[in-house]
Amino acid sequence: MDRSISDWGRRATRRGFTLIELLVVIAVIAILIALLVPAVQKVREAASRTQCQNNLKQLVLATHTYHESKKMLPSNSQDEGAWDWNYQKDHKSWSWLARILPFIDQTALHGQAKVETNTLSQSLSLLTNTPPVFFCPSDGARAKGTDNLRANLQSVQMGLSNYKGVTGDCWAYGSYVNKSSLCNGLTTGNGIFTRGDVVRPMKFSKIRDGTSNTFLASEDIPDLDAHCCWFYANGSIGTCAIPPNILTRPGSTSTFDMYNDWPEVYSFRSRHPGGLDFAFADGAVRFVKGSIALATYRALATIDGGETANPNDT
Repeated sequence: MDRSISDWGRRATRRGFTLIELLVVIAVIAILIALLVPAVQKVREAASRTQCQNNLKQLVLATHTYHESKKMLPSNSQDEGAWDWNYQKDHKSWSWLARILPFIDQTALHGQAKVETNTLSQSLSLLTNTPPVFFCPSDGARAKGTDNLRANLQSVQMGLSNYKGVTGDCWAYGSYVNKSSLCNGLTTGNGIFTRGDVVRPMKFSKIRDGTSNTFLASEDIPDLDAHCCWFYANGSIGTCAIPPNILTRPGSTSTFDMYNDWPEVYSFRSRHPGGLDFAFADGAVRFVKGSIALATYRALATIDGGETANPNDT
């Protein structure tokens, strides 16, 4: 027999993959992908959390530079006369975030908006220009950019933000009323910021609990809380009277309405698994577990409560 014909016969009898073998290979590949995807997601979230902490670090360092320049911390100047846009547009209800713009490489935006002299409507075209440092990469707020459901300023597109200042542990509303006879957590507070603190300049020397023991700022989710917009005083603060990452009323499974349930959500939350980032007044940024004891959480929010809370317990 011709050798080439014999070789062809042997080659012709070689079999390919059977259906069972193919299914096994596909199953193995699926298992490998299933193992790999969570690992990739964890790496991505770790990078996002690091960036979030870097953002908060920049914000708190900006407050230090502002303090050195102005001899006081940046303030909020909320006008309390009324709450709809028709009123607020003619007033200078600027936030502490707007006032630190020159100290986070946003001097041009600060100058164009004329934060110290313009009313909100006079700077309307600039209120959607949110600096990237105001966004946490774990949330989708940056991709969204703006919406018109912001803190009583409905019908007007407003720039969002994931970061807000801490008013303390006072709160006079909703399910988590705390020390309401001393302060309400909005116009008055026992933390570093309040809604109208331009009338009572805050200085680091007033933080008698120590800057390393006191929260200055943290993060929130604009899709869950309407009070998250960078330029507006009423959208740039939150209370630690409400526990972190609260989404529902005690004993309920219904998610809060981001606007109408403001007494329950005027606080702090994040997309990070297990907790959220907090910037302390000394410049440190730490991850605070969602399971932190409420008493500890509240104590770290006050400036001169004399509490013995340990920030290492966060």
